[in-house]
Amino acid sequence: MTTSTASEPSAAAPLLDLQALVVAVRRRRRLWSSMALLGLLVGAAVAVLMPPPPTAVTKVLVAHQADQPNDPGTLIRTDVALLRTTRIASNALRSLGSSERPEDFMREYGGLGLTNNLLQIDVTGDSDAEAVARAGALADAFVADHVKRIQEGANAEAKALLDQRDRMRDELARVNKTIGEGATGSGPEASANLESLFARRAELTSRIADFDQRAADARTGTPPLVAGTQIVDGPRTVRHSLPRATATDAAIGLALGLALGLALAAIGAVVADRPVLRREIAANLGASVIAELRRTPRRSAGPWQRRRTRAARARLTATLARIVRGSAEPVSLLELGCSRGTGVIALDLAGALAEDGPVVIVDHLPGLRLADRRRKPGDPTVVGVERAGDLPHQERRLGVGSVAPGTAWTDLQYLGTRTVLVVRAGRGSAAWLHTVARQLADQRIPVLGVVLVDPDPRDRTDGTLWDRPHTTPRGPNERPALQNGGGTSHAAQAGTERLPTWAARIPDSDQEAR
Repeated sequence: MTTSTASEPSAAAPLLDLQALVVAVRRRRRLWSSMALLGLLVGAAVAVLMPPPPTAVTKVLVAHQADQPNDPGTLIRTDVALLRTTRIASNALRSLGSSERPEDFMREYGGLGLTNNLLQIDVTGDSDAEAVARAGALADAFVADHVKRIQEGANAEAKALLDQRDRMRDELARVNKTIGEGATGSGPEASANLESLFARRAELTSRIADFDQRAADARTGTPPLVAGTQIVDGPRTVRHSLPRATATDAAIGLALGLALGLALAAIGAVVADRPVLRREIAANLGASVIAELRRTPRRSAGPWQRRRTRAARARLTATLARIVRGSAEPVSLLELGCSRGTGVIALDLAGALAEDGPVVIVDHLPGLRLADRRRKPGDPTVVGVERAGDLPHQERRLGVGSVAPGTAWTDLQYLGTRTVLVVRAGRGSAAWLHTVARQLADQRIPVLGVVLVDPDPRDRTDGTLWDRPHTTPRGPNERPALQNGGGTSHAAQAGTERLPTWAARIPDSDQEAR
């Protein structure tokens, strides 16, 4: 069981109650389900009203001189970046004979590296034929640019090698000339010098031959790279399936709408701070939940649901009748967020109390009041609050009013010196529930209990304030005001024995009924 005391510091409460947040979001299912449905419809409408433009695709096999088996895709990403350059775009537009700006054309195509050597090019156009022509021209321009860069690189490498070879040849010629001039000399020193010149000539000859071979290899390696860079999949149009696109966009819209709706519902629940769990409502009002009344949809209610609703209302009426009969002072029903339902409850309760004597309902409900409704045979007498002082004391009075924002608090004492609050879950903020409890305490109107309307069906918290001093929650700097007589429980003040919440709870589902 959940216990709560007035002396608990507010800092001990968690900053965010996940259970309350989940319940609040679930109760706002109309919001996030509407957002999800709206996202579904918008996604489907986008697919139908804004179909993708005609698109063509082609694939190019790109050969790189520095290909490695463990390449992480750096080379193909470089090719994708080179594809989106004004040089290649200009060459493609020139081959098409188009006057379009290269910068505009670059927005209509893109590249994707499928593997380390396979490049996919996607191009859009005003028609399928234009898209195919653009894809072909763009692929040809990329292949030509790639081959040109390979050949330029090979020629530059060969030229550098040949330049180095020529320098070696010049040096070899100087060595040969020196050898020819020193052949006429004699002596040990001349012989040693001549021997070193012969060694240098042999080294230069070997290096010249090596540079010749490397230059030839540089030129020889270019043809395989040029031949390896080619279009392997010619340009073709991409067929778009309208049903598939509609289903995909609708699913994406549904997911985005649902996510947005859940986020809005969660943010709204945190900002609004409207208690939904019975333990929170009881703690904020300072009174136990003595009964509940589940909400049954009118349109979808079947005969068995209507029978269970009538049985639930009958049990609620019997519970309230015991409380009113056990009270020596007039009792009122004060609503918060359920004025119409409170009026129906008051009429049922007055009919049950009519067996003990005449009952007069003092009506102070906002909007459609009971005093203005058409009377039926057997209905109790209904008067306004302005005539409450003229009623004879021997008649039992049952006041009906509201504690919604804008309530005239000083009029509540004319409805009854004791009250039962009828509160719809999730309608009042925590601050307003505190205000209601404080104002009732200031008016010396004890709260006998709370009837919770439309509770969450999955709420398993306890709404009974066990062993709690009967004081009304007030502000942090205010002195608590005495709400009831000390030492007795809320249910005992109503003239009945103290019962936990589950004893007076009115089930509305098969699971709780069992």
